[in-house]
Amino acid sequence: MASKRLRCAWAGDDPAMIDYHDREWGRPVHDDRALFEFLTLEGAQAGLSWSTILRKREGYRRAFARFDPRKVSRFGARDVKRLLADPGIVRNRLKIESTISNARAFLDAQAEHGSFDAWIWTFVGGKPRRNSPRAAGDVPASTAESDAMSRALAKRGFRFVGSTICYAFMQACGLVDDHVRDCFRHRAR
Repeated sequence: MASKRLRCAWAGDDPAMIDYHDREWGRPVHDDRALFEFLTLEGAQAGLSWSTILRKREGYRRAFARFDPRKVSRFGARDVKRLLADPGIVRNRLKIESTISNARAFLDAQAEHGSFDAWIWTFVGGKPRRNSPRAAGDVPASTAESDAMSRALAKRGFRFVGSTICYAFMQACGLVDDHVRDCFRHRAR
């Protein structure tokens, strides 16, 4: 039974968190739309718990055109007003507006590098960084790579991309695999 498996402690006993841990977290993502989704969700998480954002994930997908950066980049004041009234997402003006401006910066990065994926993976040399933490306390909140990613994204005009957010993004998208040693996902590498 999946719930009896040893996994990273942060997954807890919430079925949604367990499913996210088991099926997504730490697995390499190379799809630009999925990368935009995670960048948005990690920024939305700032000051909140991941479980809160995970519960609102479908609301975000609906509200932000299934994370199509071209469509989101065209959102205007009317869309911001609509989103501020949407209980399916975090109704924070700065986070909503940053998603729209981030979509524009995302498209610029795609145009320059052929894909966002091709560029963002350069921060880990093109392949997942597999760590072997003994416990959650051994996992850093940021690294030199997330610092560099944060600076590069900010330079391009992205917002809500501090180093801690970037490291969480790297973990979510499998640029970094921080499953603890006792976790079944660590052993399954």
